[in-house]
Amino acid sequence: VASQCQSTVVNEKANACPMAVRLAWHASGTFKESDGTGGSDGATMRFEPEITDGANAGLDIMMNILKPVKDKFPHLSNADIWTRAGAMAVEFTGGPKVPFNYGRTDGDASGCPENGRLPDAAQGAEHLRDVFYRMGFNDQEIVALSGAHTLGRCHKTRSGFDGPWTSNPLKFDNEYFKNLLEKNWTKRVWDGPDQFQDESGELMMLPTDIALTTDASFMPWVQKYASDQDAFFKDFATAFGKLMSKVRVPIFLSQFDIARSSNHKFTAFVVLLLGLPGTLSAWCCTQEVWIRHPRQRWLQRACNARLAGTHEGLHCGRP
Repeated sequence: VASQCQSTVVNEKANACPMAVRLAWHASGTFKESDGTGGSDGATMRFEPEITDGANAGLDIMMNILKPVKDKFPHLSNADIWTRAGAMAVEFTGGPKVPFNYGRTDGDASGCPENGRLPDAAQGAEHLRDVFYRMGFNDQEIVALSGAHTLGRCHKTRSGFDGPWTSNPLKFDNEYFKNLLEKNWTKRVWDGPDQFQDESGELMMLPTDIALTTDASFMPWVQKYASDQDAFFKDFATAFGKLMSKVRVPIFLSQFDIARSSNHKFTAFVVLLLGLPGTLSAWCCTQEVWIRHPRQRWLQRACNARLAGTHEGLHCGRP
């Protein structure tokens, strides 16, 4: 799946890794911990009103880019494909390996969260806390996840903002944090929304980026990640994996051994092996993949392969 995502996202025509990360981030960043709504499960950005949120402008392009992956692996949910592509894109561009769990399902428009849950780049530190605390993140994780801006650029036709954060928008590193500290940022005079530019006028920062340097709690983490790329990679991988796994019911499929099945007919079976006390292993086989899931729970609805319909449900943790 990862290799198919890679060949679809990166080809001779384009490298869409930054947009793949943005899709995974925005599909996940609507989660609300208090009631379990939003988040990556459901892939509800396919529907209104979520797709109409201004923060998601242009992400329909990335959804269309990833459709061939869905065609090749029809039993996988769009939610899993989007997030898997995001994790792949981080690693492909030089970043850390992001912990990834399969097990999401595709929902319908009834599961769409209200618009406005994603970060508003025009605001400041307290807004960031409102958004990220709602999902269950702390200040350190807010700064680590903001480091995703080391990839990509803003497009005026989509977000209204314009320009890249770093000198190489296709390389995942800690330049974003270095730039925040080492460059002199002034408000850009132009016909767009408030944003900041460096001395050269080639790089930009958003108000939420600059807020990381003016807040007493955020600033030490900016300094740490600017001076220690390994620390940033470690913390970003942990936080991004956590972000993509925040769903109403925790994703239990934490480890997979995936291999192609030579059987082209859809089959599914679950074999329970009781080994050491308290250990339970389940295996599911489908047309395309084998899934091995060790867990210490009596299935816990852990491997529910739907035998009828489109059998998209290689998932667990769903009623």
